[in-house]
Amino acid sequence: MKLRSISVAGLCLALGACATVTTPPKAAEATAPRQQQIAAQEAASLPPVRQLKRKIAIGRFSNETRYGRTFFTDKAGDPLGKQASDILASRLVASKRFLVFERPDLGRIQAEQSVQKDSQLIGVDTLILGSVTEFGRATTGKDGFLSGTKIQTAHAKVELRLVDVKTGHAFFSATGAGEASTESGQIAGFGSKADYDGTLNDKAIAAAISDVLGRLMTKLEERQWKTDILKADARTVYISGGARQGIRVGDQLQVYEAGEQVKSAQTGFQISLPPRPVAKLRVQSSFGDSETNEGSVAELVSGTLPKSTANLFVAE
Repeated sequence: MKLRSISVAGLCLALGACATVTTPPKAAEATAPRQQQIAAQEAASLPPVRQLKRKIAIGRFSNETRYGRTFFTDKAGDPLGKQASDILASRLVASKRFLVFERPDLGRIQAEQSVQKDSQLIGVDTLILGSVTEFGRATTGKDGFLSGTKIQTAHAKVELRLVDVKTGHAFFSATGAGEASTESGQIAGFGSKADYDGTLNDKAIAAAISDVLGRLMTKLEERQWKTDILKADARTVYISGGARQGIRVGDQLQVYEAGEQVKSAQTGFQISLPPRPVAKLRVQSSFGDSETNEGSVAELVSGTLPKSTANLFVAE
């Protein structure tokens, strides 16, 4: 009997030694502050903000530096300026916040249209002018016993201006700077060689444009979005622009009558007197298959339209 008690006690001890005790997890505080988490949740629950696209074009983008210049290239045709223009255009198109039109290659576009007998160039609201004002490369490094390192660095600076196409007034300018570098090294004859890296030019210019792009887009979006009336039939109004330009079904838009143009003796500019609201529209549907030929059908919610719509425009 005593032997059986000892055996049972030993079995219980063995089972207890094999058992695994799981420690309950401890609550950990999130890395982001509580207020930031609440703000992120509220932003995710909000409906998407309507983004009406402004019409912009990139005009002259020149190279004002001596880098890459020869006797056979001018400022407008320099590869460095063309490179900066292409990078800027690609970034603006990729943002999907603007209608971007070509202007540096305007002569080629017009020549092609003359062949096809189809000229439908679109006017823009703002013209972007720019130049590469600084560009340079440097190679540095250290040599030691059986080892060496080489660092290649490219630096670029760009200047951008926004110009009102109606007046020619440059209403905004900004500067962006950036650089790119690559490092290579060898130990006892083994390792990568510091060959010339041509991609650093692209990266440095792209970094300079990225440095100024946010300020540029913010300023462009501060400009008032406007569109025109294509046709008005009783209480049905056809306007230019549709879903691809940011206009959605159910949007309410205001119809204005443009104010009188008065020339200022103080500045010499033609100044528009404040427009007068005349009617409100509600978008019912859109038509067209591209950003350049689409329109919207709207109903007249309030107000009346004059017989001639030549002096009217539609805005937010």
